[in-house]
Parts: sequence; C-alpha cells; structure tokens
Amino acid sequence: MPSKKRRRKEERPRIHPKNKYSDNPPDFALLASLYPSFQPFVFYSREGRPRIDWTDFNATRELTRVLLLHDHGIHWWIPDGQLCPTVPNRSNYIHWIEDLLSSDIIAKTNSNEDNVRGFDIGTGANCIYPLLGASLFGWNFVASDVTDVALEWAERNVKNNPHVSELIEIRKVKCSQITFTPEELINGESIYSEEAEGLPSSSFDMPASEDKSYCGPPVLLDVVRDGESFDFCMSNPPFFESIEEAGLNPKTSCGGTYEEMVCPGGEKAFITRIIKDSVVLKQSFRWYTSMVGRKVNLKFLISKLREVGVTIVKTTEFVQGQTCRWGLAWSFVPPAKKIISPHVTEKNILSFMLDVWLFSLVCLNSVQNSFVH
Repeated sequence: MPSKKRRRKEERPRIHPKNKYSDNPPDFALLASLYPSFQPFVFYSREGRPRIDWTDFNATRELTRVLLLHDHGIHWWIPDGQLCPTVPNRSNYIHWIEDLLSSDIIAKTNSNEDNVRGFDIGTGANCIYPLLGASLFGWNFVASDVTDVALEWAERNVKNNPHVSELIEIRKVKCSQITFTPEELINGESIYSEEAEGLPSSSFDMPASEDKSYCGPPVLLDVVRDGESFDFCMSNPPFFESIEEAGLNPKTSCGGTYEEMVCPGGEKAFITRIIKDSVVLKQSFRWYTSMVGRKVNLKFLISKLREVGVTIVKTTEFVQGQTCRWGLAWSFVPPAKKIISPHVTEKNILSFMLDVWLFSLVCLNSVQNSFVH
C-alpha cells in the first residue's frame, strides 16, 4: 500500500488542462530558429536539451515576448527593471477565471456571455492579464495602476495590439493627498488611516500587534466608479514585505519594481484590503479573486472571508515547473443551489481544482467546507 506521502505527491495539481502549454511546453529550439533575437539566449545541456538562463532578466523577457507573439499574436515589451511575467503561469490564472465564470455555482448576472468584463488590480507595465484575457476570450478589461512608468507601458502594449485595444482601458489610480516613499514605508513612518482615504471600516479590523495593515494607494474603492459592475477582478499582489525578501530567490530573475513587489504586511495585508473593499462593493463583482504566493496565508485569508459572510469561497493551486502559487476567489452572490454536490465529471479538471465551499449566509452563519480533490 503506497504511503500517504507518495500518494500525495502523485496527486499534486498540475498545469491547467486548458492551458496552451499543458501538453506542449515552449520549444526553445524552435523559437530560436524562428526568432533570431531569442537565439543568443538559448544554450544546450550535455543531454542536448535547449535551455535558457532563468537568472538572466533579458532572457526571460525575450522568452515572454516571443511566446506572446508566436502563440497569441501579441506585440509586447517592457523596459528594464519592470516585472516580467511568465506566460504559462499567467495563463493558468486566466483559465481558472474562465472556469469560475462558466460554472453554475452562482447565478449569472451577465446574460451576454460575449461581454465579460474584468478588472485587473495593478496591471503593471506588462499588462499581461488583460492582453491574454482579451486575445483568448474577447474579454473587456479595466486595468489599474499607480506609477507613471507602468501606465505608460501598459498603454503602449495595448495600443500596439489593435485587435484587442478596444477591449482594454488603462485606468490611473489617484492617490490620496498623503503619499509615502518606499523609505517611509520600510521604516514604518507612514501615517495612513482609513479616514484619510475615506474608506469605510469593515467588520474585521486586525489588531496592529497581530498583522500589519495595508498602507498604500486605493485598490478597488475609489478606483471602481459609481454604477460600474464587473464579472471578476484579479490581482497578482505584491508578495513581499521588503525588497530584500523579494530578492531571496537566486534561481530566477523576473525583475520587478518596489511598487510591484513590496507592500508593508506583504500579500496578506494587500489581499486583506481587497477583502475589505469587497465588503463595501459586494455584488458589484460576481467574483473577487487574487493570486496567493504563500500557502500559509491562504488559511488566514479564508478565515477573514468567513468573518465577513461571503456566500462562497474557492481555491486552487497553480503549478508551473517548480513554482507553486494559489488562487483565491470569493463572492457575495447567492449560490444558484442551496445544496451543492461537489463533483466534477472530467477527471483532468478534477485533479487540477481544489475547492473550498463556505456557506455562511445561506446556512445561518454555519460554514460547510468540502474539498474537491
């Protein structure tokens, strides 16, 4: 009888089955032969396998550029130092959003499935999620950011792709009158308060001694306009609490500015802010979602969602090579069914999805959790 450890290893989630690279990973040799600019970054192992140096930012950026062009018809570029996304990994998130939208877990508020509208929190100079969502599925996007460089290059990347440019709006986040430098945030000298931002208080303000509160520009509130509604929001949050922590992985070089990588309190504080905003915006979004970089934060965030009385929570694991990330989604829309039997017919999707169901509003504040393996 196989041990639990071995069985768990065999059941480890993999790349999303609908991902273009699920069965056909990028062929570096082919790409090098088709795109001369990529050729200098490709070398061969002793076994004759084509590889690139993942610690070389120029190599990872050129790989992203040629993959977006070759597989998606997207013309793309970012300046030095900006966060460089990996296309297969970001595609996993997009396909999971598609799974959420196509499911019958909650009622569809948008009768026109061809007019899906998403909101990308902190799109960055790369604008990767709107570009993929628009090119793959024809989704409309509002993509927000705060820095001039990110906004300028996101606009460039959208305008350089006329076939999707009409689907994507780049929106500048207007900061409050109180601004902070990275040094002030690192030294804990910011004087941010909810009153300063005009944000209503929520039902689960964290004690300062337990967790750091988010200190920064608006996330959803004061960015989403009155009367706007969306099918989903998504976020690749700043994972780290310091720029030193962000540079601890010597095996990769994906760039990233302070604003993209660092937030006082890290991803836990940033995603908690999204949760607080969602309490106010409620059904303005069918689904609120975020990527999570640390599994230990997932339990904490789910407990916060339980406290605010969401109708449902779903989680999944994104696997790409040796990198694991988690997806967290929640909604205030009532479930389409009072009792849901958690089963999936297609085995390959079953192995990919890990679901957590929390019915606090429907079941008189009792929570029913069931995990689909």
